[in-house]
Amino acid sequence: MTRTQENTSLLKDSRWHHKIHSGGWTSGSGEDIAITEPATGETLGTIGGASPEDVKRAAKKAARAQKTWAAMKPTKRAGILRKAGLLFEQHAEELQSWVMRETGAIRPKAGLELHVAAQECYEAAALCTAPQGDVLATDDPRWSFSRRRPAGVVAVISPFNFPLILSIRSVVPALALGNTVLLKPDPRTPVTGGLMIARVLEEAGLPEDVLYLLPGGGDTGAAMTEAPEVRVVSFTGSTAAGRKVGEAASRNLKRAHLELGGNNALVVLPGADLDAAVSAGAFGSFMHQGQVCMSAGRHLVHESIRDEYVAKLAEKAKNMPVGNPNKESVAMGPIIDEGQRDNIHSIVENAQSQGAKVEAGGEYKKLFYSPTVLSNVSKNNTAWTDEIFGPVAPVMSFSSLEEAADIVNASDYGLSVGILGDVGPAMDLADMIDSGIIHINEQTVGDEATAPFGGTGASGTGSRFGGAQANIEAFTETQWLTVRSTIAEYPF
Repeated sequence: MTRTQENTSLLKDSRWHHKIHSGGWTSGSGEDIAITEPATGETLGTIGGASPEDVKRAAKKAARAQKTWAAMKPTKRAGILRKAGLLFEQHAEELQSWVMRETGAIRPKAGLELHVAAQECYEAAALCTAPQGDVLATDDPRWSFSRRRPAGVVAVISPFNFPLILSIRSVVPALALGNTVLLKPDPRTPVTGGLMIARVLEEAGLPEDVLYLLPGGGDTGAAMTEAPEVRVVSFTGSTAAGRKVGEAASRNLKRAHLELGGNNALVVLPGADLDAAVSAGAFGSFMHQGQVCMSAGRHLVHESIRDEYVAKLAEKAKNMPVGNPNKESVAMGPIIDEGQRDNIHSIVENAQSQGAKVEAGGEYKKLFYSPTVLSNVSKNNTAWTDEIFGPVAPVMSFSSLEEAADIVNASDYGLSVGILGDVGPAMDLADMIDSGIIHINEQTVGDEATAPFGGTGASGTGSRFGGAQANIEAFTETQWLTVRSTIAEYPF
C-alpha cells in the first residue's frame, strides 16, 4: 500500500460538506443537496448547491484561468491526468462503496465505473501530446496549417445512471486539451457524478481554478448554457431535456454535444444459441435496473424461436435476486427514486391495457422493481415505442431480415443495436440499420474510453465521445494559420 493510500481518504473529509468547488471549497448560494441512499432512504451526507449566480461567477473565473492552464506544458497536464487515473485505482474500494450506496449499483457495476474512470484519465493524458493539426496544400508561397485550439470553457451536465463515467468522459478530455470545465452532476448523484472527480483531480495536482463543481437543478444547468464564457456544452440525459439544452445553446451560438435517450433493439436471429441469447438479453435489459441509455428496450426475436426465448427469459427474470447491493449479493438494486419507479410502472400497466402480457415481474416493493418480461407486444404499444429506463423487456417477433430492419428503424431513437446469431446475416442486417452503435453477438450495453460513442435521431446530435479524434473534435476549435517568409505583395 502506498503512502497516499494509507494517509489520504478522498471523501472522508469535511472540506466538501455543504460546499461547492469554485476556486476552492466554498459555500454555494443555492440550496444544500442531501445525498440519499435509494436502497434505504438514509442520508449519506450533504453537499452545497450552486445557484445561477454561482455559475456566472465560476464561468468568469474559468475563462480567466483557461489561458494559463492551456499554456501549461502538455507533459505536465498529462502527468496530472495520469496521477488521477492512478488515484481512481488506489482508492477503488472507498469510491466503490459510494457508487453502490448513492446510485443503487451492484458491485460489478460500481467496479466498472471506476475502471472506466481510470481509463478515461489515462486516455486523456495521451491527448495532451497528440498531434492537433495538419499541414495543408496551398498554391501560394507560404506555409498553410490547420490547427486545433482549446474551445475555452466547457460545461458538462451529466445524469444519475452512470454518473461517474458520463461526467468524466467529457471532463478529462476537455481538461487535457487545454479547456477549463464547469461540471453540474445530477442532484441525485452529486458525489459519484462530481465530487469524487473533483477530489481525485485535486489530489492529483489540478489547479483549483480549472475545474468547477456546481451541483444544482435545472436553473443551474440553464445558467451554464447562457453564460457567454461557455463555448461548448456537453450534455448527457433525456431527449426532452436535451432538446431544451440544444435550443438554448443554439440561441447563444454555442456548440452542444447531446448524448440522449435510447430505445435500443436486441435482434435474435434464427439458429442463435438460445441460452446465450437469453443471458445477453437479460443483461441488456436488467443491468443496473435498466437505467442505462443503451439498455435493450426492445427484444426482436425470430418467429421460429420467440416462444422459447420468452419462456427462458421469463424464467431467468423470476430467479434474479433483487435487493440492497450494499448488504446483499444481488443482481439488481433499487430504482433511483419514486418518480422514476412510478414512470416505469405506469408504462408496464399501460402496456397491459394495450394487450401486452406480463410473463414475469410487473411488481415492486419500495424502490425495488422486479425484472419484467412482456410478450404479445404490438408495434404501437407504449412499452415498445417509449424509452422505459427500467428493468422491462418487451418481446416481439419478426420473419425476415428486411422486416427486422424496418422494425428497428421505425424508432425515433438510434443509439445502440445488438444482433445475435450467425455473422453473415447479422452483417447484412447491420448494413440496413441506422444506429450510432451496432454490436454483433453482443447485447446493446457497452462503452470504452477508446471508442467513439453517440447516437442518431432522438438519441443525439451525432456528436461522439471517446477516442482521440472524437474528443479533439468535441473540445477544440479549428484555426487556419498561414506563414510567409516576407510580407505578401498586394495591388493597393
